[in-house]
Amino acid sequence: MSSLLLILINIPLGVAGQFLIKQAINHIGSYSNMPIATFLYKAFTAPMILLGLFLYVLSSVLWVMILSKVDLSIAYPLLSLGYILILFLSWAFLHETISPVRIAGVVLIIAGVYFVFRS
Repeated sequence: MSSLLLILINIPLGVAGQFLIKQAINHIGSYSNMPIATFLYKAFTAPMILLGLFLYVLSSVLWVMILSKVDLSIAYPLLSLGYILILFLSWAFLHETISPVRIAGVVLIIAGVYFVFRS
């Protein structure tokens, strides 16, 4: 399997893991509103958090495989494409506000990835 394909699989895995964890935490509530032990119990028994952690661990295993084939200075900047996915998912499903400054940041990320990948 090509290194680029591995990276393109890895990015959505990590994003999906983070997104599921955030969705579950939004449902559980902030740790400042309950005893920490209660929060941790709710967090680590929530199926969406467990699935999110599983996906994130899976992406970490894939990351180790990627680093065995690709220079870190190339692979790591490509992970920043995950920020774009997170921004879109946060806006579409978590109803987070996306400011023009954040959009400008995404444009800069895309430009940066383009230049890194071209080198």
